[in-house]
Amino acid sequence: MGMVLVLVVIGIVAWIEKYHSSTYLRIVQEDEILEWGTMWAFLGAMAFFVFAAHRSRKTDGRFPWFLLGLGVFCLAVAGEEISWGQRVLGYRPPSYFLEHNFQQELNLHNIFAKDLRKLTVGLILLGYGILLPILALFAGPRRLLSRVGIEAPSWALIPAFAVSLQLYESYPWNFTGEVVELTMGLCFLFVALQAYTDRSAVPRGRGFRLAATGTAFLLVILLGWANAAISSGQRSGSPEVAEAATAEIEALRRDFQAMADANHGRVVTKCGLHKRIYSYVEKYGKDELRSGTFASLTAQGLPEDRATFFIDPWNSPYWIRHRCSKRSGKIRVFVYSFGPNRRRDSDRWNIIEDDVGAMIYQRSD
Repeated sequence: MGMVLVLVVIGIVAWIEKYHSSTYLRIVQEDEILEWGTMWAFLGAMAFFVFAAHRSRKTDGRFPWFLLGLGVFCLAVAGEEISWGQRVLGYRPPSYFLEHNFQQELNLHNIFAKDLRKLTVGLILLGYGILLPILALFAGPRRLLSRVGIEAPSWALIPAFAVSLQLYESYPWNFTGEVVELTMGLCFLFVALQAYTDRSAVPRGRGFRLAATGTAFLLVILLGWANAAISSGQRSGSPEVAEAATAEIEALRRDFQAMADANHGRVVTKCGLHKRIYSYVEKYGKDELRSGTFASLTAQGLPEDRATFFIDPWNSPYWIRHRCSKRSGKIRVFVYSFGPNRRRDSDRWNIIEDDVGAMIYQRSD
């Protein structure tokens, strides 16, 4: 049943992406149902792996290093997925992460190069989810794995791992990685749940296993939806903070305008650009922004690390976006912050909802 549920999730997401692209772009963003669902899937997997390890220790007498290792891995992934609560709690990560993490968040995986991250995920899906259960189908390797304490996933989940790997390699949609993270989390959850029920003191029939799998899946979806709804409703009660963000955005707008004026009136971005301002400065060498109007706000109380890394009062990055349409001639260039709810509400063309932003350049046709 776990394999079917994973494939159903992929099918539903594919349908949403094709026929409701705006909804798809919303649910794959940070603090939305896919991210929170991924966190709950890995957190649930961690719990079941630990419970299974405890039961294994009691019955076998051996140290269950592999199950505990899987539990630690799942806990780490769950924490990394939500940047260890950074956006929920609104704290500012240490300067090292602001400088070296391209998302300017408290997590380790975004410090490493994209190719290395992609290779790691692919090897986990291939090695653990596909090759290991295939090896366990043969008596000789199965005995060897058992002797060293390695437990393979069920062969029934191979199609789920394989489709997830194929999606990750082909990357058919923007943010496909977010979808694969959820399906991988569900796969690990179903593996952990089976490991736990296999060690139950009371024999469990097929009906119980199906019910347990379905219940675990529903809990992941419901908790993911609930967390996304709560995140959406978060607001800061301090008008002074909002006023500070507005002043900082205006300072950034003036800095970008000054750069454009120095460039004979031409904007200093390009169509399709959408980056954190710190990443933009680093990639394109726009050091003018380090000493402009925004930087001068430190004399009025702007913390040095926020000025250095272009962080808003809610400890999220400031962004620059340049959107254009060759067909209509429409252009929008704006700077913005996620605002008090610490999530992106603006679409590709407009600053909306509680995002705080300012338009640098626009043309309707």
